[in-house]
Amino acid sequence: MSTTAERTATKTYRNLIGGEWAEARSGKTFTSVSPANHDEVVGVFPASGPEDVDAAVGAAMAAFPAWSLMPAPKRGEILFKVARLLAEHKEELSRLMTREMGKVLTEARGDVQEAIDVAYYMAGEGRRMFGMTVPSEMPDKFAMAIRRPIGVVGLITPWNFPVAIPGWKLFPALICGNTAVIKPASDTPACAVRFVELLMEGGIPDGVVNVVTGSGTDVGHALVEHPDVRVISFTGHTETGIDISRRAADTLKRVSLELGGKNPIVIWEDAELQLALDSVVWSAFGTSGQRCTAASRLIVHRGVHDEFVEMLRKRVGALVLGDGLDPATDVGPVINDVAVDRIDGYMRVGRGEAELVVGGRPARDGALAKGSFFEPTIFTEVKPDARIAQEEIFGPVTSVIPVTSWDEAVRIVNSVKYGLSSSLFTRDVNLAFRSIRDFDSGLGYVNHGTIGAEAHLPFGGTKSTGNGHREVGQAALDFFSEWKSVYVDYSGKLQRAQIDMTFVDQE
Repeated sequence: MSTTAERTATKTYRNLIGGEWAEARSGKTFTSVSPANHDEVVGVFPASGPEDVDAAVGAAMAAFPAWSLMPAPKRGEILFKVARLLAEHKEELSRLMTREMGKVLTEARGDVQEAIDVAYYMAGEGRRMFGMTVPSEMPDKFAMAIRRPIGVVGLITPWNFPVAIPGWKLFPALICGNTAVIKPASDTPACAVRFVELLMEGGIPDGVVNVVTGSGTDVGHALVEHPDVRVISFTGHTETGIDISRRAADTLKRVSLELGGKNPIVIWEDAELQLALDSVVWSAFGTSGQRCTAASRLIVHRGVHDEFVEMLRKRVGALVLGDGLDPATDVGPVINDVAVDRIDGYMRVGRGEAELVVGGRPARDGALAKGSFFEPTIFTEVKPDARIAQEEIFGPVTSVIPVTSWDEAVRIVNSVKYGLSSSLFTRDVNLAFRSIRDFDSGLGYVNHGTIGAEAHLPFGGTKSTGNGHREVGQAALDFFSEWKSVYVDYSGKLQRAQIDMTFVDQE
């Protein structure tokens, strides 16, 4: 169990602008509270506005020339130091995350580890940053393409992965030579501030990374619309992403959107059911279902449907709800009471569409009374076009959809507007490769759940899951850098490409 000091300590935080910690210019503040116990105030934060964003962008602009001219291997050396510091403070960050966001401690440790992995990976890219050298079509001419930094980037990060996702966005941006302003989610600002404190300790120069806390309306809009911000990277709700895209269009910003998901796990008749069960519980109810990759649909072959549903009912019914710092807890709270009410609204919808097997209610009794808890929930005999099978609930809820043929399974997998992650459990190698080809998603798993991204592969989805960009891996370098094509003509004369090319007739 956690200590009394850990549960009750309250800290006043400030924005980071140009290496200095500052209050909001308005003097206004807001609080972050623990979703496991609303009486516990994690911290008091600046309720910032456009003037604070403008100061942060100005600081990032001032820092850009020196940072972008620093050799990329040297930038990488700083990121190596940052990675080591994050590793040294992993337990501290993890416990802060569980307190502020709610996910169980083992999951919080994984969240921090993702940021560590990306820091190490991107630090190594400082000695690669591969471009291209290609043959020129003209004699005595050299042709190549190189990466160049873009400028100030705005990073708008979510509460469900309050260390991993800032790391996903920030480290590739920095290694490419950009400077940044981070607007963290208002539910988890303490995690973002502590994360950036460690970056500064690791040697990130003043002004290269700035943090401004506050609402999406007051801070997010100002960041998206600021004329000196060249890039926006956002993870969150689809509707918010669409609004950001519209606002950013006026200044022709480059925009990356990571949005919703309605991810399926297909369990075929030859599946190893115990493995599938373990994976479903982890994918559907880990982080209380508050992942864009959460398995919110289970497409189960009729041949094993009843057996699997009974296995799932027993397992999920035994899951322990509670404070994520308690080692006995399997499922922590959802982020706040607004989320509880939204999920509960879907329960009323689901009861009219399908059969409720387990859960289906907010949990407000006893030790859970002061938190935002919702019972892990399973619906069965769900129609593919039911609202609970089509809309992102973003909570500990999954729907079981029975199927009898492969074509039917593929059709249901692809029937939603999202395309982030998909999974198939089977022993049939032919079906495994068909799923890779046929399931319309950016991530595909075989005999594994829908979650578990790795730092060296691109992360992102199709359709309404985003706007086509990818995070982490080499793909992130493409988003956070500009390509510049360079031609060096050492012929000593004017050569006009295409016009002066000589072709030899082939007869």
